[in-house]
Amino acid sequence: MSHLGVPGVELSTGSLGHGLSVATGMAYAGKRGRDGHRVFALMSDGECDEGSNWEAILFAGHHGLANLMAIVDYNKLQSLTKVADTLNLEPFADKWRAFGWEVAEVDGHDHDQLAGSLEFTAWDGGKPRCVIAHTTKGKGVSFMENSVLWHYRSPQGEEYEAALAELEANQK
Repeated sequence: MSHLGVPGVELSTGSLGHGLSVATGMAYAGKRGRDGHRVFALMSDGECDEGSNWEAILFAGHHGLANLMAIVDYNKLQSLTKVADTLNLEPFADKWRAFGWEVAEVDGHDHDQLAGSLEFTAWDGGKPRCVIAHTTKGKGVSFMENSVLWHYRSPQGEEYEAALAELEANQK
């Protein structure tokens, strides 16, 4: 999916872990320039296997980039297996805190919790912020939930119809 034509989305970087590094640079420039802008980086948990992210996390904490927020979709699946089988991230929130970040853990499916965590005024200030949004891949569709297969594949035909029917039934 391209970021082109999406207001406020400067770039889409995919799973290689460059988004947080770029966002950190933008936040640092904003802090030095005192322009008051805020920078958000949406990440996957699998991206947190990348060393460049931990360098950015360390840099942001060291420089007190309070204008930076990382939101991590923590569904615990990546590529072809579970995150913990590839590279265990736990204790995940504690690692962010150890690098000088404020951390909120929320139910990523609860819109009120998620929206509340994105409010900069709800934080203490002086530090970058990380929202760890605990999610379930394929939530609401029984044959998709927590299945690695559905991490990289889209339903087609009868699968699509069955998924829609189940989601609609869950809405009632």
